[in-house]
Amino acid sequence: MKHLELHILQSFPVTCLNRDDLGSPKTAIFGGVQRARVSSQCWKSVVRLMAREYSPELFRGKRTKLVVEPITQGLIKRGFKEEEIAEALKDISGKIGEIDKKAATKLSTLLFTTDQEIDLICDTYAKNRNVKDLDKIFKEDHYNIMKDAADIALFGRMVASSPELKIEGAAVFSHALSTHKADNEIDYFTAVDDEQEEDITGAGHIGTLEFNSATYYRFCAVNMDELSDDKHLGVMSKEERKEVLASFIRSVLLAVPIARRNSMNGNTLPGYVLCVVREKGHPVQLINAFEKPITQYKDSGIFDRSKDAMLTEYDNLEKNWGMTAALKAAIPDISLDKLIEKATAYVD
Repeated sequence: MKHLELHILQSFPVTCLNRDDLGSPKTAIFGGVQRARVSSQCWKSVVRLMAREYSPELFRGKRTKLVVEPITQGLIKRGFKEEEIAEALKDISGKIGEIDKKAATKLSTLLFTTDQEIDLICDTYAKNRNVKDLDKIFKEDHYNIMKDAADIALFGRMVASSPELKIEGAAVFSHALSTHKADNEIDYFTAVDDEQEEDITGAGHIGTLEFNSATYYRFCAVNMDELSDDKHLGVMSKEERKEVLASFIRSVLLAVPIARRNSMNGNTLPGYVLCVVREKGHPVQLINAFEKPITQYKDSGIFDRSKDAMLTEYDNLEKNWGMTAALKAAIPDISLDKLIEKATAYVD
């Protein structure tokens, strides 16, 4: 399959980009030592939101439980009375997810959908007084409902109650891992009470937070054949698909997780990006370049040695496994705009 790979090295100072259930920065063991980690789900979330800023008409998917009210309003517009709506919601929720037993205004699970899909659900119920054929109707009307759902095509959708509504995402992400050993550290902090009398000593508040700092290897890929097929964005023009991929690449490289953004701002940019387009095969990440954790050596820092290791791993894949690329381009050798121009030239 034709696909695009992005191999990214990015350093962060004191941050807590992605917290676990205890509020600590996420970690993982790789190569026998602890690494800093940011989950793929975390980074995908900010990428999706940033892509919507660049192409708001093409990225209109919403992942939400709050679809009960839009469906209710849609049914009211179609002439349904209050007592009929309750019955309609019961039927519809059987297809898209159960209504929360503790809050009737939302579903019990998230649904990745668009306003066009909500309209189609309401139209279907208004016409048939049931949605038992919703799966079939979604397939028949697929071309219309994917016109503004580039995010659903890229990131995919799973609906447990209706497997037929599943869409396999054309993009894949790996968890970002530090290229080196990384330990979480403790920040002890105090806060001053501005109104406290001068003769009273002591802080108004004390506390601790965990953080780390790391150079991460990040990886994502897009199945470009899948992106342009009839199940994904075949309905779009070639120029629209180029815009989708351009916004996706830009967002992958610029978006940063927002956890503790105000107290540990982590807005940095990648130090090195290797973009590869292959006509055949499947995406291969370069994380094994860091199976032996990178260490500082003389005047070479972690980032420089990580870059050397990553490029060596890439060369080995070419030499030993015969992996060839139709496009191989890197930032900072060329600008972000130029890299996007080169990559989107391969969109069908």
